[in-house]
Amino acid sequence: MTTPTRRTPARLADTRALLFDLDGVLTPTADVHMRAWSRLFTPYLEAHGVAPYTQADYFAFIDGKPRYDGVRSLLESRGIELPLGTPDDAPDDDTVCGLGNRKNAEFTAELDEHGVEPYPGSLRFLTTAIEAGLHVAVVSSSANAVVVLRTAGILDRFPVVVDGLVARQDGLAGKPAPDTYLDAAGRFGLTAAECVVVEDATSGVEAGRNGAFGLVIGVDRGAGADALREHGADVVVTDLADLITELPQPAVSTT
Repeated sequence: MTTPTRRTPARLADTRALLFDLDGVLTPTADVHMRAWSRLFTPYLEAHGVAPYTQADYFAFIDGKPRYDGVRSLLESRGIELPLGTPDDAPDDDTVCGLGNRKNAEFTAELDEHGVEPYPGSLRFLTTAIEAGLHVAVVSSSANAVVVLRTAGILDRFPVVVDGLVARQDGLAGKPAPDTYLDAAGRFGLTAAECVVVEDATSGVEAGRNGAFGLVIGVDRGAGADALREHGADVVVTDLADLITELPQPAVSTT
């Protein structure tokens, strides 16, 4: 269990909205993504005769970024240059977008095979926040956010979902730029200072810091508490259930 920082209770008690990343924060789909990236890059890097793909690569180059940015970052780490291509590229095309689309096919296969459920602590935290009257949104780099939320049975809890598809459609820069989080706050008519960002990726907490949000909560699912703090997290926990008592409490009816 993680002890919150002293300023966390006041920040959470005063917030009007919680803006959640999805993978690794609400659902353990980070594990699904990691398996899909491994299925993509293990044979690909082996065929190119460079250093093999490891789980550390996921956190260093991929986690939290839009899919094509993750592909580009990983390839650059191995000195491999490919043309960008277009989002319409076939999964077999040897382009950044082609590899990204191949990864997406691997992710869909993993999700269909194994399904996904919310983290129990995150679900309790989310439920308490909604009961307290807070706005909640999902802000995810993934183009599969709606599918994941529906599979996990929590899509109906989020009136606002700003995902990779929305970002592409509206021309929003991906994390660590704060644009997608600022867009979600704006959909509620709120400023960044009135909102809390909840993230598990270094690029995501950096987005929260870059957007000057009221509080940035890091959830350590493997990135490391020190790394999350260095990139902008005000507080780091291993389970959002640790912060339930710091949320505004639902009003008690006297009638």
